Amino acid sequence: MSNDSYEAGLKARRAVLGEEHVERSLANVTDFDRDWQRFVTETAWGSVWGRPGLTHRERSMLVVTILAVLGRHEELALHTRATANTGASAEDLKEALFHVAAYAGIPTGMSAFKVVKKTLEEMK
Repeated sequence: MSNDSYEAGLKARRAVLGEEHVERSLANVTDFDRDWQRFVTETAWGSVWGRPGLTHRERSMLVVTILAVLGRHEELALHTRATANTGASAEDLKEALFHVAAYAGIPTGMSAFKVVKKTLEEMK
């Protein structure tokens, strides 16, 4: 991938996750995960988050629902915190999680509600 993809990815990543989180992540890069960080930045952030067609708010809600369904609670908390930057509200998240419960099962929705509720409380 080009340097342009990486730079576009960094821009999107900073806009969504916040400068502090991205700088902390980059500061912790080692030889082992340097290529991984570049791949994620170019692919997820540059090629996907950087696409036209959906707003960061809409993408944010999609990511929250996907992470909830997959049970990736650490990333679910991260992307819940990111809603402060994407414009997705607590009400948006609640509605998205109802879809998770309806389509992926009540236990999955229950777990996701717990993670998101705790994270939103911590954000206050």
